[in-house]
Amino acid sequence: MLIADLYKINEDSVRDGVQTTTITLNPDNDIFKGHFPGNPVTPGVCTLQIIKELTEKRIGCSLFMKKSSNVKFMAVINPEKNPDLEITNDFKDSDEEIKVKSTVKYDDTVALKVVITFTKL
Repeated sequence: MLIADLYKINEDSVRDGVQTTTITLNPDNDIFKGHFPGNPVTPGVCTLQIIKELTEKRIGCSLFMKKSSNVKFMAVINPEKNPDLEITNDFKDSDEEIKVKSTVKYDDTVALKVVITFTKL
C-alpha cells in the first residue's frame, strides 16, 4: 500500500472476470488533514492508486499506469460521510497490457468511472 492506513479491504471477490472489492477509507489518515481541513475529500489520484493496488493484488505483479481514458469524477468522496466504497474492475488481459474498466461508488452514488491501461513490470 503506497499510502499506509488509507483504507482496508473488507471483501474481495472475482466472478466472471470482474473483481468486486469493498473497502473502508480511514478518515483519520493524514492525507485528509490537508485535503481539505474541515471538509475532507478523497483525492482523485488516491482513488486511482487504490484501483492500481487492487489490480496488482488480483494479477499478482507490479503494474505501471500507462494510460487512462474516459475519466469521469462524478461525485465527491468524503471519508467522514461515505467511508465505505465498492470498486468494480472489469479486466481485459493480454501478455503485455491489462485494460481495466473501473467504477467506484458508495451507496447508490457513482463517484468515478475510468478505463486504465496498465503495463506489467
